[in-house]
Amino acid sequence: MFGNNMMKKLQEMQAKVEETKERLNHIKLIGEAKEGAVRVEVNGNGVITSIEAKDNNLSQVELIGLIQTAANRALEQANRTKEMEMAQSAKGIVPGM
Repeated sequence: MFGNNMMKKLQEMQAKVEETKERLNHIKLIGEAKEGAVRVEVNGNGVITSIEAKDNNLSQVELIGLIQTAANRALEQANRTKEMEMAQSAKGIVPGM
């Protein structure tokens, strides 16, 4: 069904994807809310690695809302970074990339 060349290309692409995932683990992206009162750090794979809250005068509801905002901002960055890294990995392997 697949020629030898196609199988080789698929294996090469899988190896590149795994390398990219490992590299993304070491990329740190930060999302903030309320001018840095809440800061969420994620890695390039979208895993939250740190949450900081500097304003102790926030209610629990405010704090949760700010954490959600900061986390979503950081995760948006992680998604964009991951898409770019994966596209870069596929260059030269997948036709038209």
